[in-house]
Amino acid sequence: MTATPSQTQAQAGGSPILQATDTFLIAGCSFAPGGVAMPCVSVQWSMPAQHTQAGSPVLTESSVGLCLAATQAPQGAVIIQPAQQQVQGI
Repeated sequence: MTATPSQTQAQAGGSPILQATDTFLIAGCSFAPGGVAMPCVSVQWSMPAQHTQAGSPVLTESSVGLCLAATQAPQGAVIIQPAQQQVQGI
């Protein structure tokens, strides 16, 4: 999955902080119920960060998301790989 941040002002480690409202390009989703491929087209975030916001809730390593097909059928969980270990405010 590749994320496209909607804002660039709030950064951590030189990269924009991801928000639950950002756009995500999903690759490698091969769920095929009944032998019919249903590629993932969107992510529904059910548990973004609970106490941190940058305009809208941000995503962290512990955020929980679900990939959805165009029919809104669940395709599987999203796993976030950490890219930064700490955030420093200015």
